[in-house]
Amino acid sequence: MRVLLVGAGGVGTAVTRIAARRPFFEAMVVADYDPARSEAAVAFVDEPRFLAERVDAGDEKAVAGLLRRHSCDVLLNATDPRFVMPLFRAARSAGATYVDMAMSLSRPHAERPYAECGVKLGDEQFAEAEEWAKEGGLALVGMGVEPGLSDVFARHAADELFDDIEEIGVRDGANLTVDGYDFAPSFSIWTTIEECLNPPVVYEADRGWFTTEPFSEPEVFDFPEGIGPVECVNVEHEEVLLVPRWVDARRVTFKYGLGEEFIGTLKTLHLLGLDRTEPVTVPGADGPVRVSPRDVVAACLPDPATLGDRMRGKTCAGTWVRGVKDGAPREVYLYHVVDNEWSMAEYGSQAVVWQTAVNPVVALELLADGSWSGSGVLGPEAFPARPFLDLLTAYGSPWGMREQ
Repeated sequence: MRVLLVGAGGVGTAVTRIAARRPFFEAMVVADYDPARSEAAVAFVDEPRFLAERVDAGDEKAVAGLLRRHSCDVLLNATDPRFVMPLFRAARSAGATYVDMAMSLSRPHAERPYAECGVKLGDEQFAEAEEWAKEGGLALVGMGVEPGLSDVFARHAADELFDDIEEIGVRDGANLTVDGYDFAPSFSIWTTIEECLNPPVVYEADRGWFTTEPFSEPEVFDFPEGIGPVECVNVEHEEVLLVPRWVDARRVTFKYGLGEEFIGTLKTLHLLGLDRTEPVTVPGADGPVRVSPRDVVAACLPDPATLGDRMRGKTCAGTWVRGVKDGAPREVYLYHVVDNEWSMAEYGSQAVVWQTAVNPVVALELLADGSWSGSGVLGPEAFPARPFLDLLTAYGSPWGMREQ
């Protein structure tokens, strides 16, 4: 397997550090718009299978050309969701397998944003599913941690733990703190704003997909391994759009443990219009400049990839499932916890980006050895869960299950 990794930020860099320990691939070309980032990622692993390149992720032809020039058969997208579609199409035009960790962006319903779906996450990609399938190509979408591992947990629950599933709810929480900062998100603020301020999507079998108000249905969820109770609220996330396509469940939700202060900050950004992506004109030393308010917010905050030495605590990704097994009610929480102290000591990557990065590497290895195969636009639920969970454990990062 020859891989083109596009994006050498926190997650992309963690991908290189995890993959460097595995023998399943022949080469990994690490490409970024900023050549210093790709060169730094490659220099750190100091391994001949890795090569640094520069590419504009929004330039479909340039990305396809890079795939061909290095004879790469897989494109792994580690950029933010704005670049999903050009990278998705570049992979298809070059005849490469495509893997991402987030899906094409949504657009709220123009008239009833908090009741009906407009363009849903992944709709643009699934619109091309038939063409991918006809050509025998594979696009594995949503293969990070959430979405990704959370979806694998949903498939595992359906295959081995339940006869009938009433509800699948992804629940994400952490007790991470960052020394020296009152507000410092541990993941991309651009992506966090996108998923937290868009209308959350809920799935119910008798209604299909519908939306609700941001931060709705608050609940306190008790997270394992010492994290404890965290208030979680509905946010927009890919699992709700993916899980029902392959797993039978009467209801699917995603709730994020944000905390009152974080929610308040996001609401303030929205109130001031600083969550907007459309450029506005501001004065500059050389005349008016067009800038995106959300990009300004991101530029004013520390890069999450650089915060590892200041972070303390654990992050938990997991899938709560309620249903029936052998005629009796059952409720479980399948989860994966990463301690920041461990990930920094072992890989030099902070916990949130490491947890996101390990899952696509596991998926690439399963594709390389044939344990996972298919064609079309497929989510993690379309593949058997057990090989993934076993290999994740073999990577030294076991998952857990708690009977509720």
